[in-house]
Amino acid sequence: MPLPESAPRKLLHTREIICEAYEREDGLFDLDAHLTDIKTYGFKNRDRGRIEAGEPIHGMWLRLTIDTDFLIHSVEAKMDHTPYNFCTRIEPDHQQLVGAQIGPGWNKQIRTLLGGTHGCTHLREMLGRMATVAYQAVYGRRLRDDGTEIDDHPQRKPWVLDGCHAWASNGPVVKMEYPDWYTGPATEDAAE
Repeated sequence: MPLPESAPRKLLHTREIICEAYEREDGLFDLDAHLTDIKTYGFKNRDRGRIEAGEPIHGMWLRLTIDTDFLIHSVEAKMDHTPYNFCTRIEPDHQQLVGAQIGPGWNKQIRTLLGGTHGCTHLREMLGRMATVAYQAVYGRRLRDDGTEIDDHPQRKPWVLDGCHAWASNGPVVKMEYPDWYTGPATEDAAE
């Protein structure tokens, strides 16, 4: 269901982030993200002269290559459009992510390695979204044809638990999908 109609308005800015996941023939996964910022009006820019309406202010790419444990094997960062020429100097710094693991504490790792003046705000934003795409892609490939998970670590708490409302350990989804990890009432009556 779309949002309700708003008051009369005029579009000023569009940010688009597209994230895609690919399974590679070597068993690894490529996560590609592309960010663009576009305004509906032109304006002066110190380094580029003028940025016209519809021309990207930001046009940035990131690729993370990960394995099934979400360990980062390689990183590529490319900035095609930036408001300042020197922005592209930060591209090689993203190599610091090689060897990092997407999982709990991911956003903290990003801030530690690429926070503040050690990175780019827009590339950091993409990295946060790429973590979600990583889980969607890798988790989806870890399902058998019957929909059950191929669990290489049956004693480890499933990563999805307590990550959102639907996956609360005491909720009905976990009771159905991961009964061994369910912490809620034993019966539905007890929940009422």
